Amino acid sequence: MGPSAGTSVPANIPAPANRGGLQPTTQDLIAQCPRFRVLIVGKSGVGKSTLINRIFGVETASVAKDKPGEALIEQEFTSPQNDRLILHDSKGIEPADGGNYETVKSFIEKRKRMPDIKDQLHAVWLCFQMPIPTYGERLLEDDTQSFLRLRNDVLGNTPTIVVFTKRDRVDTFIRHKMRGDPDAGRRYLQEFCIQPIQDFMGDKGIAHVAVSSKPKYVQSLEELIRLTQEKVSESSTSLGSQVSPVSLAAARAQRMLPTLGVNFSIDVGKQRYWKALSGSANFWGHTMQDCLAVIHTDIVWVWNFYDPCKYLDSKEFRNMMMHMVERVDVPVEPNPSLPHSDTSAVNPVPLVALAPVIPTLNARFTLGKWVHESYQRLQDAPKMFMAYIVDLTHVLEILFSLTASMTAKKLTRTAIKLAYRAYYHSEWMTFIHEDIRDFQCSSTAPDEVLQKITSMIPSHDRVDRVSRALQGMPQIDLERDEEWAEQTVYP
Repeated sequence: MGPSAGTSVPANIPAPANRGGLQPTTQDLIAQCPRFRVLIVGKSGVGKSTLINRIFGVETASVAKDKPGEALIEQEFTSPQNDRLILHDSKGIEPADGGNYETVKSFIEKRKRMPDIKDQLHAVWLCFQMPIPTYGERLLEDDTQSFLRLRNDVLGNTPTIVVFTKRDRVDTFIRHKMRGDPDAGRRYLQEFCIQPIQDFMGDKGIAHVAVSSKPKYVQSLEELIRLTQEKVSESSTSLGSQVSPVSLAAARAQRMLPTLGVNFSIDVGKQRYWKALSGSANFWGHTMQDCLAVIHTDIVWVWNFYDPCKYLDSKEFRNMMMHMVERVDVPVEPNPSLPHSDTSAVNPVPLVALAPVIPTLNARFTLGKWVHESYQRLQDAPKMFMAYIVDLTHVLEILFSLTASMTAKKLTRTAIKLAYRAYYHSEWMTFIHEDIRDFQCSSTAPDEVLQKITSMIPSHDRVDRVSRALQGMPQIDLERDEEWAEQTVYP
């Protein structure tokens, strides 16, 4: 029996077992490191809570309080809205609290001695509000300087990022005081933020980023995610091309960068099941349905949707995707009633544009006999694999954009169906399927299928492709959780 509606399933519980004994690659990786563990250090009021809410998609009062003395560093903050994150928050750094440095230092040392990687600290953010000296503000004061020593004294190779917060406030000041100087912002950041840190630390290589949680500064938060992911990957050990459990945990915890979902889907796939899809021993003796099921699980579990009802793991959604794959051999014309545009803007609010008539997506699709054929007996198996992997990835990319402004809201079947229909009727899917139909796999080049798949999952033009798939569609409420087979008609 699956989870009841509204029931959250912990991150360390694996996806539903796949038939035929095929185990998802993600299952072992997630078991080793189910959650990304972050320590955030900073004074009260620097904006730590808003930062957490924006990047990890959580809305909880226990984070938002952020008052001196209320956060115990040993306490593991987790949220049902994102069970892939464990947060440790240093007590508010106040001048009168001289013992806090030793408390944080002791905590870090203890975590470094933990034998299991899931219990160790995976990243540390040292947060400082960008100062405005004209207002009598300084970046480094006696109490905050002591915490910078953490990096040299005890953090060692633990990925550490200095985060300069409230960048929007400084930008407003610069616009009023330094008009007409396009380089003023860069010089200000260097003189009043970066240089003091480098001088105090004696290290010009310390990782840093200036951010704001205001909507127009989304790129600054994305840069913090990218920088954290880069440092985590550098410090994580893995064998050869194997995916690091910690790196995967970091990618799975954030809810702002879909490119990480795409890239790690590819990396996880390459580790086992995508290797030599034209003749993989991993699938020998299994039906296509079983093979696609394990690939489906690996892809879905890399992404981070608030999906407590496990709709993306459901039989209904899997059937929808297999139905889409069947269309590879049937040329599909884009819906002429849906105009396309070159704009790359995606509506950020929960009421999102989609087709005027959303046809019934019957979860009881009559699938072809091919799904029950054994892998080695189906001549077009490589093309079916290619279509399923690429189509599912693109549907999830669209779904990620659709739900970007409602990350703390439960994923609904309405949102999933609309993402599916948007891709199904797009030129994007049409071109992908044409490309797959024309693909000729050589038996002498076993990795050719894998290379073709990765070439069809681009990242540089993702925003434009997703936007065009969503063009010309009226608004509907994505928070309404309609049944899989329900037909919705909008004027």
